[in-house]
Amino acid sequence: MRIVIAIGGNSLIKDEKSAASSAEQYEQILKTSNSLVKALNNNDEIVITHGNGPQVGYLLRMSERAKDELPLLPLDYCVANTQGSIGYQIQMALNKTMKEALIDKKAVTIITQVVVSEDDPAFKNPTKPIGTFLDECEIKKYVEQFGWRYIEDAGRGYRRVVPSPKPISIIEKECIEALLKNNFIVIACGGGGIPVVKSNGEFLGVEAVIDKDSASSLLATLIKADLFVISTAVDYVYINYKTAQEKPLKNVNIPELKRYLSDGYFGKGSMEPKVRACIEFTEHTGNRSVITSPQNIRDAIMGISGTQITL
Repeated sequence: MRIVIAIGGNSLIKDEKSAASSAEQYEQILKTSNSLVKALNNNDEIVITHGNGPQVGYLLRMSERAKDELPLLPLDYCVANTQGSIGYQIQMALNKTMKEALIDKKAVTIITQVVVSEDDPAFKNPTKPIGTFLDECEIKKYVEQFGWRYIEDAGRGYRRVVPSPKPISIIEKECIEALLKNNFIVIACGGGGIPVVKSNGEFLGVEAVIDKDSASSLLATLIKADLFVISTAVDYVYINYKTAQEKPLKNVNIPELKRYLSDGYFGKGSMEPKVRACIEFTEHTGNRSVITSPQNIRDAIMGISGTQITL
């Protein structure tokens, strides 16, 4: 079975400070790796994608603090940087735990470029918050110097916002498929992939962030995955979440899930993009998608846990 498993950037760290500590991040990744390896067998073809929000935020903050001595890191370079560093730790952890579990596979990281359209309306309306919270005095110098845009976030301060265009293709798709056929576990599309646009026959990086779940769904569709799994902080997708009427969705079809989506049951910055990504994959392929927590991935793959989404 060919499976794409998307894990969130926040599941790779214990807390915000841990994004700054390579050792602590690796320990958390090792725990995630143990959960993943329990779900694997030698016959499966596995792609793992991951988020990078906390890690990119930390890297951006480092760059901003060093701007008087060093050039600022462009956002596409930050995504590439975290793809490499997080991928390195995931493949180390997977190779260690697979060896212990006697699974005859090796993990490898692919620095992945994801194509977006330069005409995507998101470039005129940046909405994706990135980086750390700043006060009003701090953001003025960045607005004046770089023309960056900021929004106030629930009384916690201001955060920079950047475009979040829709992914339309993945440059390394054939490379990923070739590695799968040769028994590798592939780590790809980290942080949604490096956003690039085609200009005069060449691909150029842009200042944007691609939604990780949307890019993972596209990858799963393009490589004809049999199953798409999104790992998140909860065991199930819920309606009326954290209320007395809370209800887990265990087996749900696309029309039912779309009704819940249109009725506003899912948080826009949390569960909604995950639900949309699963809808896109299942609609395009006819195959099953699942949303669950890391510790339940094995049972979710078997169809006995998590929110099982079908046509």
